[in-house]
Amino acid sequence: QVQLVESGGGLVQAGGSLRLSCAASGSIVMINAMGWYRQAPGKQRELVAAIISGGDIKYADSVKGRFTISRDIAKNTVYLEMNSLKPEDTAVYYCNADVKAFYGVNYYSRISWGQGTQVTVSS
Repeated sequence: QVQLVESGGGLVQAGGSLRLSCAASGSIVMINAMGWYRQAPGKQRELVAAIISGGDIKYADSVKGRFTISRDIAKNTVYLEMNSLKPEDTAVYYCNADVKAFYGVNYYSRISWGQGTQVTVSS
């Protein structure tokens, strides 16, 4: 079983910065992709940023130029550096990973989610 543990959320003023971390653990064979989604009250969950195994990166248009996703392959960890934060960035941020791992004697890819971390940006 794969577990994702997030950290780094909190309260920050508009224009400030936060850094989120998400570490994957378990009987991991390979991480195909890791990324961050967010969900604001009354809204659907949306992709913020993602990085795939080959290094390709995708950002939501709303965060381009302000957020940076990176990874530490050795630590199975992905980071989200968030700068120039705006009140509209306020949401619960969820780590998401497409991980190939052992489940018993077999291994296969599954999507896993973290528990979520609150990011609140005050105006």
